[in-house]
Amino acid sequence: MTTALITGSTAGIGAAFARRLAADGHDLVLVARDTKRLREQATELHDRHGIEAEVLTADLAEDTGIEAVAARLGDRRNPVDLLINNAGFGNKGRYLDVSMADELMMLKVHCEAVLRLTSAASAAMRERGRGGVVNVASVAAFVPRGTYGASKAWVVQFTQGAARDLAGSGVRLMALCPGFVRTEFHQRAGMGTDNIPGWMWLDADKVAAAALEDLARGKSLSIPDPRYKVLMGATKLVPRGLLGGISSRTGRKYGPQ
Repeated sequence: MTTALITGSTAGIGAAFARRLAADGHDLVLVARDTKRLREQATELHDRHGIEAEVLTADLAEDTGIEAVAARLGDRRNPVDLLINNAGFGNKGRYLDVSMADELMMLKVHCEAVLRLTSAASAAMRERGRGGVVNVASVAAFVPRGTYGASKAWVVQFTQGAARDLAGSGVRLMALCPGFVRTEFHQRAGMGTDNIPGWMWLDADKVAAAALEDLARGKSLSIPDPRYKVLMGATKLVPRGLLGGISSRTGRKYGPQ
């Protein structure tokens, strides 16, 4: 039985990964800021699937939180075989409307924490000759979308570059790029979603299942739905100036993921 560590595990895509991995018989290390929700989630998954679910309360916007999770990933006595870097958030507002403190916090969670946790996990996994890392990005990585899109573009580039460097080591890395997913993401950011067409919404459980299938296939990039694969292909045909204008008008209003 293997162990998976999931950041941002109590809601959305992170919770979907937890449900799927527990159902498949994996023990879990659940990471989020809310201890009460973590304990409730751990109890539910243990009772339903008979797996062990460890709770680790950590705020990845803080060095102490990142260090605590990195230490758990580096524990050779209780190894983690799969890391899901899912924690993240969005800021409502255009560039310069969002405070610098909030912008820097986003980069801390989306980039610095992903770098440090991926590195901690990959180093331990390479010693054992096996393991996997899924870094949750977004289709916003492929369009001009302010700090959020820029941070997710960094996740994609970092993950694919690291995957090439670790090729042949037994450690697989993959960037997951979903589109709009029905989660708490937009509500927490105060973003409206009423005008988003129904066909653009994805189910979190299906996203998690597709991601794990793509990881097993050895992919370094997963766009987990045919609709978004077509849309991302179309972005290559649209002039970046036009694409940037469309993205800036809609992205900050509705938010990605």
